[in-house]
Amino acid sequence: MPSPHTRALLAILAAVCIVAAAGFRHAQNVKGSRGGRISGPKLAWLFYAVFLWFLACPLVALDVAVPEEARGVLGAFAAFMWLRGVAELYLLYGVKRWRPPYGVAHDVACIALVLGGLFWGRARWLGVLGPEDLWALAFLGLVLVSLFVEVAYAALFFHAVEGRTTGEDGIWFADEEQARFRRINRLTLALNVPLYAGLVGLLAVGAW
Repeated sequence: MPSPHTRALLAILAAVCIVAAAGFRHAQNVKGSRGGRISGPKLAWLFYAVFLWFLACPLVALDVAVPEEARGVLGAFAAFMWLRGVAELYLLYGVKRWRPPYGVAHDVACIALVLGGLFWGRARWLGVLGPEDLWALAFLGLVLVSLFVEVAYAALFFHAVEGRTTGEDGIWFADEEQARFRRINRLTLALNVPLYAGLVGLLAVGAW
């Protein structure tokens, strides 16, 4: 389980993400920034993924209180995800050539990485598990679930916008008003509930 120091940092970063989410929504929905308007459910999912993949995973990976096998997997995943983040921002805002299949391919590679890491550390996971092992496995499981969810979202979104994600008028987000995004938003809202509950529950258990 994460140390008190890690938990404190995660709480601070969660608060920062909430503020950033409010600012991002204002930029997209009021100022009309590139990429289009974003719905409430999609905004919640975006910042959930950012917090879990880019912030929580590397912090947990650096925490010596977490089993070494889990730390290795999370560290490799976090590094791979940060590389994707830099590339995606460049493709989105630099050359304006981002396409969801790129993200899907990366997500699939991440799934393979995490599953491979679990297999690599199987000696620990197949032995007698203590509370810290169960917590680490649950955290890794949540990461895996979030990656599968992201693959589904990306595929549905790419189909809804008919591939129009590139160029100056590229659409990157699902808004609340267009009928073509209605199913995606409903699904996202429905899945946000267990995903957030799982993450909050894990961090709460780690605080006991």
